[in-house]
Amino acid sequence: MPNDKYRPRVKVKRSSAGLGLFADEDIPRGQLIVEYTGERISSDEADRRDNLYLFTVRKDVVIDGSGRENTARYINHACKPNAAAEIEDKKRIYIRASRKIKKGEEVTYNYGKDYFENILQKKGCRCGDCLKNKKNKNRSR
Repeated sequence: MPNDKYRPRVKVKRSSAGLGLFADEDIPRGQLIVEYTGERISSDEADRRDNLYLFTVRKDVVIDGSGRENTARYINHACKPNAAAEIEDKKRIYIRASRKIKKGEEVTYNYGKDYFENILQKKGCRCGDCLKNKKNKNRSR
């Protein structure tokens, strides 16, 4: 059983989508990896801010995770992720491994339908699976 008091070693480095968060050791399924941290703001204030690191905790509370001390901000979206975000007590957001993550593998989670449709789909999803599928489609032409 994973230990929630333990945080596995992770490091920020280049990925297909810019900077990403990578496992620096094997991470077992179910292990809590990192907390998404930042300033807690109202949803109205979140609407005024123009950044991509806003994470809604509940209808009236949003975490602005744009500060570089928030290691979780480097976790990229994936359509087939290896981790998931979970909200605890409508106050905190944790990222937990949904399957075993091998050392050197990028930690990813699904950002959700709204973010995908409003942000990622417009620019083109750059997760590993989508890039691989795009590359395979281009080869078959």
